Amino acid sequence: MKKFFWPIIVSISLSLGILLGGFLMSASYRTKNTVFTNHNKLKLNRLIDFIEQEYVDEVDTDSIVNKTVSTILEQLDPHSIYIAKDEMQAVSESMQGSFVGIGVNYYFYQDSVAVIRDIENGPAEKAGIIPGDRILSADGVQLYGKGISTDSIVNALRGEENTIVNLQVYRKKEDTALEIAVIRKAIPLKSVDISMKLDDGLGYIKINRFSSQTYTEFREALKKLIRQEIEGLIIDLRDNGGGYMDQAIKMLDELVPKDQTVVKTINKRGKETISKAGSNGVYKEGKLYVLVNENSASASEIIAGAVQDNDRGTIVGRRTFGKGLVQRELLLGDGSAIRLTTARYYTPSGRSIQKPYSNGLEVYNHDFISRYERGELYAADSIKIADSLQFKTRSGRVVYGGGGIVPDIFVPIAKNHGDDVTIMLMKSGLVSYFVFQEIDKDRNKFDAMTKEKLINFTQKNKVIYSDFKKYLAQNNLYFKLDKRKDLVMNYLVAEFINQLFGEEEYYRWLLSDDPMIQAVK
Repeated sequence: MKKFFWPIIVSISLSLGILLGGFLMSASYRTKNTVFTNHNKLKLNRLIDFIEQEYVDEVDTDSIVNKTVSTILEQLDPHSIYIAKDEMQAVSESMQGSFVGIGVNYYFYQDSVAVIRDIENGPAEKAGIIPGDRILSADGVQLYGKGISTDSIVNALRGEENTIVNLQVYRKKEDTALEIAVIRKAIPLKSVDISMKLDDGLGYIKINRFSSQTYTEFREALKKLIRQEIEGLIIDLRDNGGGYMDQAIKMLDELVPKDQTVVKTINKRGKETISKAGSNGVYKEGKLYVLVNENSASASEIIAGAVQDNDRGTIVGRRTFGKGLVQRELLLGDGSAIRLTTARYYTPSGRSIQKPYSNGLEVYNHDFISRYERGELYAADSIKIADSLQFKTRSGRVVYGGGGIVPDIFVPIAKNHGDDVTIMLMKSGLVSYFVFQEIDKDRNKFDAMTKEKLINFTQKNKVIYSDFKKYLAQNNLYFKLDKRKDLVMNYLVAEFINQLFGEEEYYRWLLSDDPMIQAVK
């Protein structure tokens, strides 16, 4: 793998996540009917009409319009985007925080739907479906074979809430066929991945995005940790590309003292809106740490900025993405929508953390590569800041605007960039697929293991490591992993734990050796 190939992969995936995650006003609305009197608007309409009526060949004018809308938005800023009709359902479900289905995580494994695990307390679990089961059909619709598409599987398993879907299931571990009826229910798409008390007494909450349910999930998690008498709180916003603005503000209500400013927004007409913390928060005192990295954007940066500017806690990690624009979702009437930048936001000290985008979308999206080349991911003194954009926190500490939140405690990525490539690989779906395959060879054996026996077995089994390398080669992926074998095995153990013992034990294993967690202690 070439030296600079991995930053490009990270940069592209980060940009896509942040463009879609964004920083949204949660209230979508339809624009009022407008009479187009402007000649340029009429020109566009006439052009499409002429193409439909007069052009010599058949043309998909919908495709032309979609490209036109996207091109127009690209001229505005990097975060005003078009969402096509066929993408809206998935985007809406992600931000609404739920969908209606049976509640299983699955792979399409060797031409059949294989259950990895059930959603806890979900309809599938209650109906008796267990990890390793193959779902062969749903209401008579065949779900195995090479011709089955992902859409076919989704359409068969999802449906109206409280409707019954009759499944034919093959249970491999018992070599038996079953018929199981499952009542479809609303399945939460969690934005809070995990909350737990760590061994040192600190509470830990990991948030992956800001959906319409994030504040509710966060408050419940926080109250649970407070009952466990935590000695401090860590909020992990690493790789969180953002989402709804109101959810971040509500979260800050729980953390920041009453009447302290948490964010300001200014729209096109110069109207300033100031949001301040309310009085009913449950954790307005006590140690607070916020973990961030170069993938933390938008609403994540509002949390970090408010905590830092109000001297409420400590920001730990690396400089954040640098997104200080607010989008509103506007429906276009045909099932598609745009997210249009309608305001800029400012941290309590008055700083805009939006990084420049005047050099074009490509340069903007490849900022990660620039940071990598400058060395700022490895050393705090390489962070590029504008001395002219100095601001002060409530206690008078100097902070900077113009491009992300610079942490109070800097934690570098691994000095050998190969470690980071390996970590990216080990967090990919390939690893979970491989581990499922290994467990599926003898599920009864693995189900009988305690966590300690599983860890010992996995760490000492040399065949697992060699089989993993063979598995990568079969997928035309060739990594030099032997120098990083310990790192690879650490993540393989984590995924075995994840699939057999759940997310809390998975995070507990990985966090025990996490550099940012170590920096907090």
